[in-house]
Amino acid sequence: MKYGFGVDIGGTTIKIAFFGQEGTMLEKWEIATNTGNGGRTILSDIASSIRSFLKNKNICDNQIIGIGVGVPGPVSDEGIVNKCVNLGWGVTDLHAELSALTGFRIKGGNDANVAALGECWKGSGRGCQNMVLATLGTGIGGGIVVKGKIVNGSHGAGGEIGHMILDPGETEPCNCGNYGCAEQYCSATGVVRVAKRYLRDYTDESGLRDLETIECKDVFAAAEKGDLAALAILERVYRYLGLFLANVCCVTDPEVIILGGGVSKAGEPLIKGATRYFRKYAFHACSSTEILTAALGNDAGVYGAFKLALDEFGIE
Repeated sequence: MKYGFGVDIGGTTIKIAFFGQEGTMLEKWEIATNTGNGGRTILSDIASSIRSFLKNKNICDNQIIGIGVGVPGPVSDEGIVNKCVNLGWGVTDLHAELSALTGFRIKGGNDANVAALGECWKGSGRGCQNMVLATLGTGIGGGIVVKGKIVNGSHGAGGEIGHMILDPGETEPCNCGNYGCAEQYCSATGVVRVAKRYLRDYTDESGLRDLETIECKDVFAAAEKGDLAALAILERVYRYLGLFLANVCCVTDPEVIILGGGVSKAGEPLIKGATRYFRKYAFHACSSTEILTAALGNDAGVYGAFKLALDEFGIE
């Protein structure tokens, strides 16, 4: 029996999962992400945790296929991380450094791309070879899978769909420095931005006006109760989201679009609203593409990371 590991490095915690060669997750755990001192101990902490696990389980090195790793930053095919602010890393040779620490072969990728691969393999995209994942959280992460493989691009920045520009006339900057990016309207913070602008420009009575601080979930909760302003706000968000996804599909023509992240917890209203505008704006050949919510939750990253290693190194 052969085994491998999937590792998902986050800014607060590192998720590690142990898999059988056929893709069954056997065990999983977390360790803290030590970002102090430029994140210098992160890779050694991962190595120590994996080594300790193997010793306790009495598993030999020759039974390990390799380790896949998702990193919150751009990663080249050769494993070079070109800076990762959340971890404190500068340019880092992930493959060489973690391999030296563990003795195993390493394959790394951007965390959102890796999560997309996980959803394609074992989640809502199971059975598909071509799909897009958009994670609607504080910002918008993304991952594109074509013929079962992640689209990395030439700089490791493939799949940064959240920075597709929807409104070049936008006056507020996105965190990336550009103006009018999709994440300014369709992320959790984007929903709040759209809400504040609507409440500023219109005089509708709304329970949202009574809140000291508006959060994304408040808008969806108010809409569920029939709040007319909240419904109008979400209609704007759905139009942006449908347009955004339609633009992505013109390039990728996926079998399915999967929405993850905190905003996706809104469920059916979000899917129905986005789909309505997607059908309106999408190129006719891909206008019937289904939009689904993600199935794996926080495990998508470790599943995808292990699949990276499995695809790269196979079973000898």
